[in-house]
Amino acid sequence: MKLGILQGRLSPPNGGFQEFPKNWKNEFKNLETMGLKHIDWLVTKNCLGDSNPLFHEDLSSLKIGSICADNLVDTRIATSTFLFTELHKICESAIKNNIGTITIPLLEQSELSDGDKRARFIDNMNELANNWFPTLIFSFEIESYHNVITDIIYSNDNFRLTYDTGNMTSLGINHEYYIDKYINKIDTVHIKDRLYDGTTVSPGTGKTDFKSIFNHLRSLNDNGINYTIQTDRETDGDEVNTISKHKKIIEELYG
Repeated sequence: MKLGILQGRLSPPNGGFQEFPKNWKNEFKNLETMGLKHIDWLVTKNCLGDSNPLFHEDLSSLKIGSICADNLVDTRIATSTFLFTELHKICESAIKNNIGTITIPLLEQSELSDGDKRARFIDNMNELANNWFPTLIFSFEIESYHNVITDIIYSNDNFRLTYDTGNMTSLGINHEYYIDKYINKIDTVHIKDRLYDGTTVSPGTGKTDFKSIFNHLRSLNDNGINYTIQTDRETDGDEVNTISKHKKIIEELYG
């Protein structure tokens, strides 16, 4: 199991539930001592440009699994100007730092259930992927109907799917069906527990059947999948102990 963590979950909240941490270097030190394999780097609207080391420091020696482009959660996601402006510089920094995957959340303001909007997004993403960054993998986190998912991830060989266990549980999705349908495209699993149509809770206390999910993924070969902890924060200021506890629970459930 290639188990890592989302950036910021080993640090106190920095102005929001999911924001770039103040002392990001400490997270990589803790990564080593905790036996985690990677950190998924975070780019948010509040941490772009000079405020984010991704754009001006050499990070190539760090264990970074992907770049999570949370700054793209925006109603303008399908417009070429917004997409190229916001994503192009992230892709350039990824290549400079030997990071092979960009994760793009198509959630909330950036959801693409509208067919015309989705078609524009697919055209723009394919131009970016094919003509500018053909060596990068783009992994999409999508909470929508199956036709929305398939339209996007099967439009390009370098497009993949990020599977969020908690979000799928909250939506009432059948996990085995979802895994069977997309196993050849899933490259990242966000590990999270949630209640049905409810909030994020500590792993093992919600409605996500992790044993069944992990067993099914392994039965279909999960060697190429990165697992990323994105669990409930619990107590602010006690992040390292919380994640150590969650890691132990996850590894026991994985078997």
